[in-house]
Amino acid sequence: VQLQASGGGLVQAGGSLRLSCAASGRTFSGYVMGWFRQALGKERELVAYIAWSGGSVRTTYYADSAKGRFTIFRNNAKNTVDLQMNSLKPEDTAVYSCAARPWHSALAPPRTSDAYDYWGQGTLVTVSS
Repeated sequence: VQLQASGGGLVQAGGSLRLSCAASGRTFSGYVMGWFRQALGKERELVAYIAWSGGSVRTTYYADSAKGRFTIFRNNAKNTVDLQMNSLKPEDTAVYSCAARPWHSALAPPRTSDAYDYWGQGTLVTVSS
C-alpha cells in the first residue's frame, strides 16, 4: 500500500487548510487511516482517524486539540481521506503524515503510531501568528 499526502503549506492563524491522503496498491475491506503530526522537538501525536469497514465509515476520532476545528472524512470524489483544518493556530504547526492499517470492526482502532503499517510522506503545515 502506498500513501501520498498533500495539501500542506503556510497559512495565517485563523485560516484553513485541507490535507489529502491518497492510497494505492492493495486494498482492504476494512481499514483505519489516521493523520499524525510531529512538531519540532515534540513527539508524534495522533490528530484524527477514520475507520472504514464494509463500505461505510464506522467511527472517527479526534484528539482534544483537534475537536471542533478539524474534520476527517473520506472524499469519494477524489478517493482520498482528507483532513479539513479550520481555525488554525500557530501550535498546529507541524509535519503532518497519514498512516493506515487493515482493521476489523470488532477491534478498537489504534491511537499509537507504532500500530500503523503504512505511511505516507509528511507534509509541512506552518501557521503564522
